[in-house]
Amino acid sequence: MNVEKITVPGLTGRKANGGVVEDKIVMVTAYDATFAALADEAGVDVVLVGDSMGMVVQGVPNTLPVTLDEAVYHTRLASRGATRALLVGDLPFGSYQVSAPQAIESSVRLVKEGGAAAVKLEGGVTMADTIEAITRVDIPVMAHIGLTPQSVHRMGGHRVQGRHSGSQAGGRDRLLADAKAVEAAGAFSVVLEGMPRELAAEITAGISIPTIGIGAGPECDGQVLVLHDVLGLTPNLYKFAKAYADLRSEVIGALQAYATDVRTSAFPDDAHSFH
Repeated sequence: MNVEKITVPGLTGRKANGGVVEDKIVMVTAYDATFAALADEAGVDVVLVGDSMGMVVQGVPNTLPVTLDEAVYHTRLASRGATRALLVGDLPFGSYQVSAPQAIESSVRLVKEGGAAAVKLEGGVTMADTIEAITRVDIPVMAHIGLTPQSVHRMGGHRVQGRHSGSQAGGRDRLLADAKAVEAAGAFSVVLEGMPRELAAEITAGISIPTIGIGAGPECDGQVLVLHDVLGLTPNLYKFAKAYADLRSEVIGALQAYATDVRTSAFPDDAHSFH
């Protein structure tokens, strides 16, 4: 495992030679110190404290209710575990769309109070000025285009984007423009979510910054999944997710065994008691 601290220049440098990333970027989404430390020890490159915490941790139907205070809190927790990986804090809905000064203030909080090394925000052409403003104060920005969960109402649900031509939001031509816009604005990388792999491949080949895919095919420069999905803790996986373990069954089985031992007075036994 590479134990060298992962940095923004180190990640962008992986795409410096001919626009090809040979050492693909591995990113997971985690929300606390325990899971962030496990990802760190496993050699993950980037830990994203995503606003998906709303759905995964808080049990709400989408990411919209997540607050900046909650994002800062969970980023601070994860920062105590991710000491080698690059820690990226997600800007939740409503914390950056109002104005560039608001976006800068929110980003400063994620870095200063949360311990993030970079921030992530959703949007392409419409967010280019905001990305440029944040990078002007030396806070690295990871962009996010395609299926943007904070736009759930505009999309009519979590739907694949870029399947149809056009420059309207979610259209193929618009996503190509979005990718170019965030690159020009100074983003150091961009998440491509929920789009045809052919379009993601075209975007990846056409910009100089690394692309990190989720539901966007294998041609991206890296991939991201929610750690709970990777571990098989989620009961229903999205099509693009893959469970590499079945910890849901393991956890339920362990709790059932514990409950049985308690109810039959098998636990605690003498070995687990003080004298």
